[in-house]
Formats: sequence, C-alpha cells, structure tokens
Amino acid sequence: MVLTVARLLLACVIVLGPALRAEDQYTLKFATLAPEGSTWWTAMTAWARQIEQRSAGRLRIRLYPGGVSGDEPVMLRKIRFGQLHGAAISGHGIGLIYSPARVLEMPLLFHDYAEVDHIQHQLLPELRTGFDRHGFVLLGLTEVGFVRFFSKAPLHRLDDLHGRRIWLWEGDPLAQALFSVSGLSPIPLSVTEVYSGLSTGLIDTVNAPPLAAIALQWFTKTPYMNTLELANSIGALVVSRRFFNRLPGDLRALLMETGEATGDRIATETQQDNRQSLVVLKDNGVQFVPWDEREMPRLVHLRDEAATVLAKQGYIPAPLYVRVRDMLEHYRASRGTPRDGLDRP
Repeated sequence: MVLTVARLLLACVIVLGPALRAEDQYTLKFATLAPEGSTWWTAMTAWARQIEQRSAGRLRIRLYPGGVSGDEPVMLRKIRFGQLHGAAISGHGIGLIYSPARVLEMPLLFHDYAEVDHIQHQLLPELRTGFDRHGFVLLGLTEVGFVRFFSKAPLHRLDDLHGRRIWLWEGDPLAQALFSVSGLSPIPLSVTEVYSGLSTGLIDTVNAPPLAAIALQWFTKTPYMNTLELANSIGALVVSRRFFNRLPGDLRALLMETGEATGDRIATETQQDNRQSLVVLKDNGVQFVPWDEREMPRLVHLRDEAATVLAKQGYIPAPLYVRVRDMLEHYRASRGTPRDGLDRP
C-alpha cells in the first residue's frame, strides 16, 4: 500500500511538474510601429534579451515590430482585450491613455532636448499616476524627436500650407486643434497609410522627426524639409496594469527598472540619431527650407489658441499648461538661456 501511494505521488510530480513550472513563466507580448533595424527596435531587442537573462527565463518579451499589430489605437485596443500586453507608443497613443501627458508636445514650447529632459523628469511621478488610473503602467518616457514638415513643395511660412494636402494622424486631438485654429484642413490617415498616401498623391505634406521620416521612408516621397522644429514628439513604454499585477514582485521590479532604463536609452540614442539623420537627408538630396522667422509670433499665438481649445475639451488642463511654461521659465533662468518663447536657437 505504501509503495502504491509513493508511486502515485511520483507520477503526480512527473505529470504536474512541467505545468507548475510553466505557471512561473510569463510572456509579455509587446508591439511597436518601429520597424526592425530602427533605433527603437534595437533598444527593445536588447531589453528583451536582458529581461530573459536576468529573470532566468521566467519573463520573456515577444516583440511585434513595424505595425504588424496595427496602428497605435489598434495596439491599445488589443492590450485592453488581452491580445497584447504592452507597447512602445508615440504621443498619439499616449493621448489615448492619459492625454495631459501631451502637454510635452505643445508646439514651440521647448528650445532643446535639455529642456525636454528636465520637464519630463519633473512630471514623471504624476504622469505615472495618471497612466495607472487608466489601466496602464508607464515603464518609461522616451523621445521621438523634434517634428518638422516634410513636403513635395517648399514651405517658408504658414500661408504656404494653405492648399497643401497635409497629413493628420487620424483621431489626434492635439494636431487637429492646431490645424483648426490655423485655418487648415488636413487629411486624416493612420500612420500605416502615410507612405501609400504620399505615393498616390493623396497627401503631399507630413510632419515627423528626421529619424522617423527616414525609418518610415517618407523622405523618399518628400524632397523638402522645413528647418522649423515645430514641436517635440514624445514616446512611452507601457504595459497593461492587469498583466503587470499578475507578475511576482521581483519580476515587476525587474520590468520597471529595465523599462525605465530602456526608455532613457531610446531617448539618448534617438536624440543623437535625429541629429545624424539631418546629414543622411542632405546626402540623399532633401532640400532644407528655412522658415521665415517673422512668422514666429503668429505661430506662438496660434499655439496658445490651440491650448485653449484643448483645455475646453479636457484634453490638456489649462493649469498644467501654465505650470509647465512656468517651470520652463525658471529652468531657462537657471541656465541663463532666453526666457522669451519666441527666441529659439
């Protein structure tokens, strides 16, 4: 009898052992629009290797690059349904989770990356709280870069945009507010439709950081790039709070630590690569078109009009916008840099 019970226990261990071990293994399904070989992709693949090694295989990241999981609104919908668990997203996706974070993308707000980094660091704790209230864990903020106009005709001033077929990221309230107060009527498309839209002539003007224009090959259809750095574009690494809370404490800590470090790495490398991208664009025949500096007061006025619209919509609260501008003024004073938002280097 004792022998029989022992055999039964041994059989249970043999049968159930693998299943028990499998329960201790977790796969984070993580999507991004970034194509394979891009700066973001390289950093994320290194992150996935680090996670697997440091967790001894208990946590793995399965990456879905190049928009194979859809545009950012589709990615976030899949995360909420549990088909994905996380994503690397740009400002548009961030706005679908916690729109106040997009105060960091208001046009003509930042002079340089040092200002961006300073304000992001100051806001990070409250942004994490905001993401958490909406079902997401903000692992880290990162950079897409300063946005410029890429076009099939040279653009020197705001009036040159009238009559152009300008791309609007479909469903983006921030860009829509700016275009509306400027009297422009853009053409809404998902980001995955932009290249074909440029190829067919549906659109002839896009806005993107230099690195993104190269990674997505938009520059091959737009021979002109404006020198105006219209706005800073942010990014984020996010994961579903539901998935995050299922992880054991040590894996949650590992994911937070490495996710924040990866966001910082992407930001640093993206800033460097955006600068280098200007050389690549010039070498490939893209013509740099200077913006008429006399237009700056007009643009800043339109930005503030757009901020009022966004505040009324509840998208970016007015007190937050004012607070960020005050933080910038204090930071500029400490650096001895120009306080006037119109005076850009």
